[in-house]
Amino acid sequence: MYQMTTLPNGLRVASEFLPGCESVAVAVTCGVGARYESENENGISHLLEHMAFKGTKTRTARDIAEAFDNVGGQINAYTSMELTVYYAKVLKNDVRLAVDILGDIMQNSTFAEDELAREKDVVIQEIAMHFDTPDDLIMDYFDETAFPAQPLGRSILSSEDRVSSYSRDDLFRYMDTHYQPPRMVLSAAGNIDHATFVKLAEEYFALPKRTAGPSFEIATYGGGDSRINRDLEQMHLIFGLPTVTMHTPDYYTLQLYASILGGGMSSRLFQEVREKRGLAYSVYASGSAYEDCGVMSVVAAASPERAGELSSVLCEQIASMASDISDAEITRAKNQHKAELLMAREAPQTVATWMGRHLIMFNEYRQAADITTRIDAITKERLLSLGQHIAGGKLTIAALGDVSGLLPYDQLQAKLAA
Repeated sequence: MYQMTTLPNGLRVASEFLPGCESVAVAVTCGVGARYESENENGISHLLEHMAFKGTKTRTARDIAEAFDNVGGQINAYTSMELTVYYAKVLKNDVRLAVDILGDIMQNSTFAEDELAREKDVVIQEIAMHFDTPDDLIMDYFDETAFPAQPLGRSILSSEDRVSSYSRDDLFRYMDTHYQPPRMVLSAAGNIDHATFVKLAEEYFALPKRTAGPSFEIATYGGGDSRINRDLEQMHLIFGLPTVTMHTPDYYTLQLYASILGGGMSSRLFQEVREKRGLAYSVYASGSAYEDCGVMSVVAAASPERAGELSSVLCEQIASMASDISDAEITRAKNQHKAELLMAREAPQTVATWMGRHLIMFNEYRQAADITTRIDAITKERLLSLGQHIAGGKLTIAALGDVSGLLPYDQLQAKLAA
């Protein structure tokens, strides 16, 4: 059963009891991510998340680690473009510990100089590893091309020079500006009693009542062509096109569209690119919907000598989604999404973070029954209309490797309209 209570300071406290669970996942979702950063702040959201477990006024970094290890629990965090999430998973009798430490981190982190210096080095190593991984690096080139000179086009990790420049005061200032109760959700899922959870929230999240921090820069999709020659065994490729935001009725239509196009072994791309032609080991499509924009992307990698054929086939398959989608494909995609949704609900951590994300982004928690109803209501006409909208958009290309065999941009754009 799902319940939600808003504290006087504006913090939303949400929980869902999951039958059969002996554990509880607790999450703090903050409505701030990399796209809230100015150019001079690029990477600070991610660095701040890294510093979360490095000590508070009453606990050292080791104290925090040992507290969870002592009860067999887990604690971690991640940063996205629009959210920063801190989460813990413990047995049901240790919920107080999880809420206590998460609340301590939110209010009493010290960002000690020695810890900050060490964690900067860790993030710099993460950046170096990122540059050594073509699968990751090409995502940066794609974002830079799709959203040039704006937050959505900048790397969440940032650069070594920028990360090295941040001080304790920078972290305190950024946290004070953006980590405000109206833009935060404390959520829990598993073997949890809501009334008890609310009392813990009142005890450990006594944050002052403040207005939410500044919003993000509205995105402007640019599109275009980015081809980076590099000595690699494969040519890595991403095609992208603008699509709907997360607040449109077609948010779930986009998820079905991506599944039919490239969401599994029976998808069009997998069957045509891998099974029929043997062009790539991995190929997939995904829909990324933000608050104010969205991008549908196709990701693949192939040997350089087959780059031309691969790029042509990708465009042909995207174009086909504008004119013909079978009832069998729609039924299969709907069943896939409903099954994934219900199976994911067996993990308390997934449910807890879903609650936080939904409440921040949609201002409501969309429960499984609601989502399945929305999925079932999607018609072929809506899918074809979305397919036409996507195929008619300006193409973004990011390619990394030996790009000499890739077809010209104008030729690929024309194939989408064919």
